[in-house]
Amino acid sequence: MQSTTTNPIRWTTADLAIFEGDRSKRYEIIDGELFVTRAPDWKHQAVCSNIVALLKFWSDQSGLGQAAINPGIIFSESDNVIPDVVWASHERLERLLDEAGHLTAAPELVIEVLSPGKTNERRDREAKLKLYSVRGVLEYWIVS
Repeated sequence: MQSTTTNPIRWTTADLAIFEGDRSKRYEIIDGELFVTRAPDWKHQAVCSNIVALLKFWSDQSGLGQAAINPGIIFSESDNVIPDVVWASHERLERLLDEAGHLTAAPELVIEVLSPGKTNERRDREAKLKLYSVRGVLEYWIVS
């Protein structure tokens, strides 16, 4: 009797080219696993906007760094995510950006606003928590 084993598909950043032009969904890769979610709704984006506005106000007053909504972070070929909000100090930001302006390492702060659904919540509370922890994010906030 012949035995067959199936290796799970490991997605990479290069594979995301398949989905170029699809703005109705968000594609992220964590440890080679593809996560596909609907684009955030109005309320979700309004919460993100309020958070980034407060961080921007504080950053402008302190002169310490910058905040951004939905920046992609390309940690590696198998870890490519789109957090809702990030904040990075000017010093760290200089080291994080590649030539194309993409984040390639951990900012100081990452914020995820929970989207409806157990799968989305599990991704943010478990998979992303683990990823951000091992990649050097100093603070991870989950907003419900």
